[in-house]
Amino acid sequence: MRKTTTLALVAAGLVALGCGTADDSTGSAEAGGDKGGDTPAKTAKVGQPARDGKFEFTVKSAKCGVAKVGSDLLGEQAQGQFCLVTVNIKNIGKEAQMFDGSSQKAYAADGTQYSSDSAAALYANKNAETFLNEINPGNQVSGVVVFDVPKKVKLTKLELHDSPFSGGVDIALG
Repeated sequence: MRKTTTLALVAAGLVALGCGTADDSTGSAEAGGDKGGDTPAKTAKVGQPARDGKFEFTVKSAKCGVAKVGSDLLGEQAQGQFCLVTVNIKNIGKEAQMFDGSSQKAYAADGTQYSSDSAAALYANKNAETFLNEINPGNQVSGVVVFDVPKKVKLTKLELHDSPFSGGVDIALG
């Protein structure tokens, strides 16, 4: 746990100093839409690749209604329900890029935004795939991003980011 805490402090320090790696090519979906300018962003669906900056995301599945993640001895209990989003992240850039699960957002039909639950994601992933994972060019990882939402909420959209400062790309759920 000491290594995880140190990584989190280093990452927070870099963000505070403005050393994050935002990329100008953010917000493009599969066919190249972009969030800025006159062209509206395209929304990808589950199973379709979508790009934001140096990452190509493919959401494999989204499962809600999970009460607890982890083992019987160590785990995290949901305040409402956990929604587990399994995503493949591929670095399509020419430099290493850090994937941070806490930069990802989920939305309900009424537009309510939900942040990911990094603590629960540590229990949902065997190797901390979605916690400050440095991905080299051409490499990819698969992991689970966890959202803790009220029991009656149904998520309709994800907004996935290659960095905290990118425009993001939308993925329709359901």
